[in-house]
Amino acid sequence: MTMTGLDKWYLYIKSHDRAALWDLLHPDAVFESPVVHTPQRGRDITFKYLSSADKVLGGPGFAYIGEWRSNTGAVLEFENEIDGIRINGVEMTGSRISR
Repeated sequence: MTMTGLDKWYLYIKSHDRAALWDLLHPDAVFESPVVHTPQRGRDITFKYLSSADKVLGGPGFAYIGEWRSNTGAVLEFENEIDGIRINGVEMTGSRISR
């Protein structure tokens, strides 16, 4: 059975293997965030944002609590508690094809 990109993402989250994250990202990946305001283009910068987010949010209490899939992407709801602050958020991923 072949692994999907989402399956590989879940494995990365469990292992925190930075090489696995790098391999998962397309060279033309785009990272978008309401905090950053402008799309960050390319594997290098996307890798930096995602690996940094994993360091900050991905501690021992991190858990995915919801998942919604479509043919081209997914929305993952997560939660964690850091220094007594409960965090609940979503990650959205998908494929966009420009023509």
